[in-house]
Amino acid sequence: MSQSITVADNPVASRPPKLLDRVQAAIRVRHYSRRTEAAYVGWIKRYIFFHHVRHPDQMGKPEIEQFLSHLAVQGRVSASTQNQAFHALLFLDKHVLKRDIGLLEGVVRAKRPKRLPVALPREEIQRTLAHLDGSVRLACLLLYGAGLRLLECLQLRVKDIDFTRHEITVREGKGNKDRVTMLPACAKQLLAEHLRQVRQLHEEDLRRGLGRAPLPDALQRKYPNADHEWAWQYVFPASGHYTDRHTGLRHRHHLHESVIQKAFHAAVRLAQIPKHATPHTLRHSFATELLLAGYDIRTVQELLGHKDVSTTIPARRDTHVLNRGGKGVQSPADRL
Repeated sequence: MSQSITVADNPVASRPPKLLDRVQAAIRVRHYSRRTEAAYVGWIKRYIFFHHVRHPDQMGKPEIEQFLSHLAVQGRVSASTQNQAFHALLFLDKHVLKRDIGLLEGVVRAKRPKRLPVALPREEIQRTLAHLDGSVRLACLLLYGAGLRLLECLQLRVKDIDFTRHEITVREGKGNKDRVTMLPACAKQLLAEHLRQVRQLHEEDLRRGLGRAPLPDALQRKYPNADHEWAWQYVFPASGHYTDRHTGLRHRHHLHESVIQKAFHAAVRLAQIPKHATPHTLRHSFATELLLAGYDIRTVQELLGHKDVSTTIPARRDTHVLNRGGKGVQSPADRL
């Protein structure tokens, strides 16, 4: 006599989801980035192992304070790293365990050093760019000429470039905000030629049955064929394809940040510039050049996508606001 197995009788089907699966589900339903997901899951794992694999349900405020203090004292992490760990554990308690841990008063806080950002003068920018070529040079020219963050530049899609209006639209930048910045005139021809080559690569991919670019989950569901379209392709595509572990589809992602970082580091060394400069230094140089040119600090703040004006000029908090508005801003790259 056969018996039907109900969900309640099946231990696998009735097993509650694991803690980290619940964390990932809570993060994805709030549309946090994949990087935030990886960082939060990583910190929660470290927290659990620090307390000898105790379940967070069995721990509370004292254990969180002990872990965060350990990071500052023994781990000697930076203030921003400790703050990221704190937000990961706060997310765990609030959105997964559904409880409020309240104020943390016994945490030893990591000290935030007061350092001035490195900015290269125009002559050193020219020397550095002279040792770069191809896609890397173009990307660095946009970092300096448009004030982009590195990942913002590499995540640009074809549709985000407006040659007619001389604009670049940054989608879902830091803080999940969109903004518009200028397209340097000196980069237009280089970018147009680069996109012509990228389009040839995309058409070849389509002939091979590929040609997909990864889209946000909601867009992929709403427009299932949009990932084949030219407008959604990355401006700086990777050299190869990868298989998405969630969908099983083969995609061509954007160029990895390390490609730009390594090439820029080598160029700075070849240019014999004795400074600790990274691709992000180009963004600081963009802001410095505009401020020295006399542009309104609020305009520079909007172009950079900063929430607080003190972030735009940490070294010159008392800079006079000229109130000249945002019209006619000339890219620093056009003065090279």
